[in-house]
Amino acid sequence: MSDNSDGSAYWSANLRLVGISLVIWALASFGFAILLRPLVAGIEVGGTDLGFWFAQQGSILVFLVLIFFYAWRMNAIDREHGVDEE
Repeated sequence: MSDNSDGSAYWSANLRLVGISLVIWALASFGFAILLRPLVAGIEVGGTDLGFWFAQQGSILVFLVLIFFYAWRMNAIDREHGVDEE
C-alpha cells in the first residue's frame, strides 16, 4: 500500500465486507427470530418452527459461519492489496 488510493480502496473493501456481514447477521438474529417470525412460523426445523430455531440456534450458527467467512474473505482482500502477513 504505497499511495493513498490503494489505502482508500482497501478500507472501502473492508467496510463493504463488514457492512454485508452485519446485514446478514442482523437479518438472521433480529429479522428471522423476531420480525419475520410469523412469516416463517409454518416451517418446521428440528420439531419446532423456524422462527424459534433462529432465535435459539440459527443466529448463533449464522454468526459462526460469518466469522469464518470474514476471516477467509479478509485474507483474500489483504492479498489483493498487498498487506497480507506472509
